[in-house]
Amino acid sequence: MSKKHAVGAVLLWSTVASAFKLSLRYMSPLQLLFWAFLTSLVLYGALYFRSFRPSRENLRSAYLGLVLLLYYTVLFSAYDLLPAQEAQALNYTWPLALVLLSVPLLKRKLALKTLFGLFLGFLGALIVATRGNVLSLGFSNPIGDALGLGSALIWAAYWLLNVRDGRRLEEKMFWNFAFALFYASLLMPFAGFSPPPLKGIAGAVYVGLFEMGVTYLLWYCAVESDVAFASNLAYLVPFLSLLFISLILGERIEPTTVLGLILIVVGILLGRDE
Repeated sequence: MSKKHAVGAVLLWSTVASAFKLSLRYMSPLQLLFWAFLTSLVLYGALYFRSFRPSRENLRSAYLGLVLLLYYTVLFSAYDLLPAQEAQALNYTWPLALVLLSVPLLKRKLALKTLFGLFLGFLGALIVATRGNVLSLGFSNPIGDALGLGSALIWAAYWLLNVRDGRRLEEKMFWNFAFALFYASLLMPFAGFSPPPLKGIAGAVYVGLFEMGVTYLLWYCAVESDVAFASNLAYLVPFLSLLFISLILGERIEPTTVLGLILIVVGILLGRDE
């Protein structure tokens, strides 16, 4: 079953870039994260309510929820400004950002192979962001590109903070999203009070279920059973995402996006621990 869980998670995560872009046609980034957070909280609440127990340990979710809010605000803003193929490629550099953060936080020393991998990966990101105009640094949308790369850095930080959290998955995710939703509600006045259309709500529910909810559960089961198979399969996500982006959104996939993604994935592979 672990392989089925991994395949299911990869297929679902491959659709979310298209879901982000479609949803943002009908609502702002703040509205999208509010309704998606609400959906995820309901899902994790349904799993957690039988063993619900308030604990001082759950207060660590106060800052994890804040990081979640920051991450998705930056990520959705990047998708709002950039073509989906560009935003998802830049966001996929998060394992490279994780390697960089591990130097000051985990005192990791980088081997020459890892440094070369970082160079290749960020060169790939530069190719995507400039659409091949690397030497002239002709960024298509500098703010959007900065947000896309920024989202990768924030997610890497969240991963490092979350991996040390020993609580059960449904417990910590429930409290993380509870705090994230609370913070998002405080921002809702800035998003306007008019309710989004039904298509927007449907998109946000999809994002809440399959970006933040069900897919995490599938991935957790897959990694628990066969981490090597799941980790290797995950490299298909950005390329399958391009297929869905082309079919669903009708974006013309730029050759520079494919080349950039290949370099990013090769860079991630070179930067992995042996």
